[in-house]
Amino acid sequence: MFFALLAFSILNLATSAPAFAQDKDDEIVATLTGGRVIIHATQESITFIALDEPIEAGSAPPRVMSLDSRHVAVLLGSSEWRMPADPNPIRMDQGYTRTAGPDPRYQSSYSGEAEADLEQMGVGFLEKLTPLAARLHHKLDFPADQPLFELVVIGFGPRDYGPEVWTVEYRMTQSNVSTRGDFWQTRVLRPRFVQIYPPEKHDPRKLVETCYPGLCKGPTLQQLLEGNEPGLEKLAKSDSKVAKAAAVITNGQAQKAVRQDADTFSARPRCLSSIQIGIL
Repeated sequence: MFFALLAFSILNLATSAPAFAQDKDDEIVATLTGGRVIIHATQESITFIALDEPIEAGSAPPRVMSLDSRHVAVLLGSSEWRMPADPNPIRMDQGYTRTAGPDPRYQSSYSGEAEADLEQMGVGFLEKLTPLAARLHHKLDFPADQPLFELVVIGFGPRDYGPEVWTVEYRMTQSNVSTRGDFWQTRVLRPRFVQIYPPEKHDPRKLVETCYPGLCKGPTLQQLLEGNEPGLEKLAKSDSKVAKAAAVITNGQAQKAVRQDADTFSARPRCLSSIQIGIL
């Protein structure tokens, strides 16, 4: 199957927040990547936009990496780790090794949440994340329901399934080792797979939008289109093809929009400072 993906990495909206880090010099430091991912799936292609919405000063932007011939991932949360003695960060998008087959330690643990190939991918990141998080030995002020690390997996399913989008969430738990005073063991739980596209058979097909951390703040691009946001409305009126793309998207038939026409306004609501484009 012909597979086309346009990946836009958009860096903007600078903010500042306290760092997620350990308070002793001999322990590892994790910086959190915040961002918003907007996906437009047609019948033959997928366009996505990854916007940087920093959680803390100096944090890495959302990074895009290839998982296999049919999927890419946008990395959010603790995508970068640092050791005090090493000037080079440990990046979750580097050194990824796809598992050759189902890991017997995790068989039957996902209850059919995702296809076997995605579950294998999830295990690969779990294996890399586990020893890093295990070096966190102080109690962290971190929401229990917030993933430590998150992937937005975008691509095409097996056989003739078509476009699919998943979030893969890695949460953590901490337990105090009473015999060692204020010493905590940090463990990463198995990933949680949530499919956010396609919708149920008879539900409208709209633009998909997901954010880290938590729910998206402000209106989504779909809501801006449906509400006739002045800038988008003006752009649509300037070109009949773009107007048609906007109409089918607002009518819940985004899969019928011509990708090139929809791409005209898909990045317009944000100010772009850099763009990364990839095609598979």
